[in-house]
Amino acid sequence: MIARLLLGLAAIAFAGHAAAQNPATSSYPNRTLRFVVSSAPGGFNDVVGRIVAAGLTGPAMNGQQAIVDNKPGGGGILAAQYTMNAPADGYTVLLADTAITSIIPVLSDKPPFDSLRDFVPVSKVVTAPFFLAVNASLGVKTLEEFVALAKARPGKLFYGSSGPGSIHHLATETLKAKLGIDIVHVPYKSSALSTPALLAGDVQALFTALGPVLPHVQSGKLRLLGVASPQRSPRAPDVPSFTERGVGDMNLEVSLHALAPAGTPQAVVAKLAEEIRKAIHQPEALKRFDAVGMDPMGSTPEQSLAQLKTERAFFAHAVKISGAKPTD
Repeated sequence: MIARLLLGLAAIAFAGHAAAQNPATSSYPNRTLRFVVSSAPGGFNDVVGRIVAAGLTGPAMNGQQAIVDNKPGGGGILAAQYTMNAPADGYTVLLADTAITSIIPVLSDKPPFDSLRDFVPVSKVVTAPFFLAVNASLGVKTLEEFVALAKARPGKLFYGSSGPGSIHHLATETLKAKLGIDIVHVPYKSSALSTPALLAGDVQALFTALGPVLPHVQSGKLRLLGVASPQRSPRAPDVPSFTERGVGDMNLEVSLHALAPAGTPQAVVAKLAEEIRKAIHQPEALKRFDAVGMDPMGSTPEQSLAQLKTERAFFAHAVKISGAKPTD
């Protein structure tokens, strides 16, 4: 009995010592957290990063703050490599979009990084499904009508993207293959240029998140023909999903995942995931996400990893279909 009591006391003492040494339950964080984003100030990733950083407050943060560190360049490569080479201590975290997590690693035979090897997933932060938008002057109101028009005029319709290998390009090439249509790719440098091109009628179609085109849909200048998700989006309940229209395996979304350098302690990752989840579901954060058409998630590291693997498989196939190659 005495021996058992002594063993029990020793176990309690050891657990207490471990907790005191565990940075996720005691001293972490003890300095400023840095969220690295691949966009310039005002860009999509930057906006999300600032919403997350603003919400990381309270006793669990030990009075520390979070800031956004803008590292634009190379389509996300600069931000990814900067974070990858940072100390694996939980103080430098990459807010990685789909280009970083799923496209760049499969676009080249010798990618500059591998998001599944060089990072550890922390959380899926936000997401938004992709919609197929067309200029209303095209005269089609449904996906079926668009397909019929494209088949009647092969090579005569144009679609925009943010450049070869972008999510917009790969999504449309995948849809083209599934629908058996021939529409011509017109690459732009960014969605800030491809969306105006759609409005001007320079291109007739564009895969896009809802936020940039919603005002033009509401004004009647653009129409949404489908959403690349299993179900309809509550943000646009009148728009059918591609699944409804018999187009399988077209579940596509814009998402941002928080990634830490490989080797970051699991306890730190778990605490950071929980604090991000709390931050993005605060009332003020919800309002700001709604204004930009994004849905806050806040997944566990395990859920984030599963999603990243699914996305990687989709885009690996999309790259093969499109024939996309890395550009300088």
